[in-house]
Amino acid sequence: MIWEKKGLVFNSHNFSDWAVDGAMIPTPIFYSGGIIRVFLTFLDKYGLGRTGFVDLDRRNLNNVLRVSQKPIFDIGKPGTFDENGCLTCSVVRVSDEEYYFYYAGFELGQKIRYRLLSGLAITNNNFELKKKFNTPVLERNRAELHFRGGPFCIKDYGIFKMWYVAGSEWVIIDGKSMPRYVIKYIESSDGINWVGEGKVCIDIQSDKEHGFGRPYVIKDNEVYKMYYSIRVRRKGYRLGYAESKDGKEWIRMDSEIGLDVSKSGWDSEMICYSAIIKDEGKVYMFYNGNQFGKSGFGYAELVAR
Repeated sequence: MIWEKKGLVFNSHNFSDWAVDGAMIPTPIFYSGGIIRVFLTFLDKYGLGRTGFVDLDRRNLNNVLRVSQKPIFDIGKPGTFDENGCLTCSVVRVSDEEYYFYYAGFELGQKIRYRLLSGLAITNNNFELKKKFNTPVLERNRAELHFRGGPFCIKDYGIFKMWYVAGSEWVIIDGKSMPRYVIKYIESSDGINWVGEGKVCIDIQSDKEHGFGRPYVIKDNEVYKMYYSIRVRRKGYRLGYAESKDGKEWIRMDSEIGLDVSKSGWDSEMICYSAIIKDEGKVYMFYNGNQFGKSGFGYAELVAR
C-alpha cells in the first residue's frame, strides 16, 4: 500500500473546558449528506478523556464544518471503572434508532499504573445518550486481569464481533513500567453480553514489541482486514496490518502498511490509532501522531495498493 499524507486536520487546543488538548482515536462514520463525522477523545486540563466529534466535508476532509459543543457522554462516577476517562474506540449502528459506543474506561491504580476495561454507551440516532453502563461489558478475568480495552466491534451476519487488547502483565522498559498485551477476538449475540475469554489473534512476535493499540477491522470482499498499532520499545507506536478469512486466524503483513512517521511535525515521533473509511472509490486513513494523539489527528489517502 502507498499512502499520500494530507496533513493535520484538527487538534482541540483549548476549544472548551472539556476539550483542552488532543484529538485521540479517530472513529469515522458517514453522517448525513456530504458529511463524515469523526468521533474523538478530547482531554480536559486534568488529562481526563471524553468523547466528542468533528464533522468534515466529504469533498475536502481538511475542512472542519462543526465541532461538538459538549461530550456525547461523560466519565463515570467516583469509584467506577471509567472515572478517569472514556476513550471511544468503536461506534456501531445497531438500528435506525440506536448507536453503540464501545470505549476503554481508564482506571488509575496504586501498585499498577492503570487498568483499561471496555464499556458501552448507547445513544439515539441524534447521538443523545440513552444509557451508559456503570460496569464494564468486558470485565477482567483470570487471563485478562488488567487490560480488556481498545474495543473495536462490527455487526456481521447478525453477530457482534469484537477485537480488543488484553493482558495481565507489566514490563520494565528504560526504568518505566509499561503494559504488555495482545489482540483478542470475542463474539456476542446482543453486543452487551460477552461471555468468556477471547481468542488470541495478534500476538507479540519479538522482544521489540510489548503491546498493541486499538484494532480497526473492515471487511472487503469477504476478507477481514485489520489495521492496528504496535507498541515498539523505545519508539512508541507504529502501524501494523493483517488479513483473515474468518476474523479469528490472522496473517500479519506489517511490511505492507506503507505508512510511517514523518521527518518532522505532528506525526514525526509516533503514528497510531488508524481508522479506514471508503468513499466513492477512494480509501482514506485517519490516524494520530505524537503523544498518542495529543498533537491531533490527520489523514492520508491510498494512492496505490
